[in-house]
Amino acid sequence: MKDILTMPVMVELIRTITNMYDHGWDERNGGNVSVMLDEAVLKEYLDTDRVLRTIPTGFAAPALNGKYFLVTGTGKYFKNVQYAPENNLGIVRLIQDGTVAELLWGYSDGGKFTSEFPAHMMSHVARLQVDPENRVIMHCHPANLLAMTYVHDLDEVAFTRTLWQMCTECIVVFPDGVNVLPWMLCGTNEIGEATAEKMKTARLVVWAQHGIYGAGKDLDETFGLIETAEKGAEIYMKIAHLPLVNTITDDEMHQLEAHFGVKARPGYLA
Repeated sequence: MKDILTMPVMVELIRTITNMYDHGWDERNGGNVSVMLDEAVLKEYLDTDRVLRTIPTGFAAPALNGKYFLVTGTGKYFKNVQYAPENNLGIVRLIQDGTVAELLWGYSDGGKFTSEFPAHMMSHVARLQVDPENRVIMHCHPANLLAMTYVHDLDEVAFTRTLWQMCTECIVVFPDGVNVLPWMLCGTNEIGEATAEKMKTARLVVWAQHGIYGAGKDLDETFGLIETAEKGAEIYMKIAHLPLVNTITDDEMHQLEAHFGVKARPGYLA
């Protein structure tokens, strides 16, 4: 059996989480990440017949029954993951239609998965229906996107168009746009259900006055989605109080569509 800490997705997750913390996206224990694992690969590193304990999930997700996930722990500081991964991360398998998680590795101090676990799993279900390659859900608190929700209209078309206009790369990286939820109580099934519904039409979902959810095929793609949206929000926050003299026009964004082979979300451009 290979060392679980050398499993490529484990190495990449630890590196990504450290990078997220260094970016200032995950203060204290803010933020969480979950990755759906390939069972065949996992079995090279872990005895999946050895269950450490079971944890009720508090929701049902029949579509994820038998699926394996690498997930950050509740109350865990991202800055500590690189030093004590077995304490701050866990690998679980969902059983009984997703109502129970079998802990196979991690949470060595007796902890469990993030309080946003329902929102993550519901978002996994939603994204897998759109794109079976989407295996990562990432939640964090980028300062500029968070600030933008205080001063910008939360209408999804308006919010998306502003971000697209801030950076040439934005429409190329997230042509499906950004969906937005008004403030809701976090850590509940209700916000999980609302986020999952938004995930059906976009890989980025902003939680107003809180943070953002991103989905992608791997950690790099998901990190890059959030990173690009945050750059757009940073530029907006620097210029929002100034007279706008220039912008990226709809015609120019259509040129970007044609050149990069992407298609903007219908109805978002003139």
